[in-house]
Amino acid sequence: MRRSPLVLLVAVLGALLLSGVAPYDRTTWWLEIFPILIGAPLLVATHRRFPLTHLAYTLLAVHAVILMVGGHYTYARVPLGAWAQQAFGLARNDYDRLGHFAQGFVPAIVAREILLRTSPLRPGRWLFVLVTAVCLAISACYEFIEWWVAVAGGSSAEAFLGTQGDVWDTQWDMFTALIGAITAQTLLGSLHDRALAGLRAALLAQH
Repeated sequence: MRRSPLVLLVAVLGALLLSGVAPYDRTTWWLEIFPILIGAPLLVATHRRFPLTHLAYTLLAVHAVILMVGGHYTYARVPLGAWAQQAFGLARNDYDRLGHFAQGFVPAIVAREILLRTSPLRPGRWLFVLVTAVCLAISACYEFIEWWVAVAGGSSAEAFLGTQGDVWDTQWDMFTALIGAITAQTLLGSLHDRALAGLRAALLAQH
């Protein structure tokens, strides 16, 4: 388990390199993987001082892969989304909905972990509400970034925005992130509590 963060890091870096091989649109690829370029060094820098649970690291790695796939193909052209669109008769490629669901799901566990370890909060209603609010704030900030990119890039930013002609795309993105945040806390709350207990025990053993 001590080596698992390193294994995940190597896997993510390998996937990142593969995603950068002949992407559909190089600018979109850079825009989509930009959070990884910020997040990965930050996690490496804080690993010794403030290590996260294996659950949090794993979810972050999965989220990174989702971003890479969206960046490589652009969200409107991801094969998995195209298959789902054809199989279920959807009006659009909904892979970006998966991305925004993860944008709520994964930060929920990370925010929950940080709040439980650095504040007086304990598992319960207030923690649930505050974590959900944090995830919605992250989602809103990401929509601001998409807005600024659209203003700066004009029509060239369309692949990054991934609206696919949906005038309610921003609202759907934030709603999907909300569902992701609620789902993560509901399904993984107990598992996360056990993971935190294990992490605390491991940290105490080191001292």
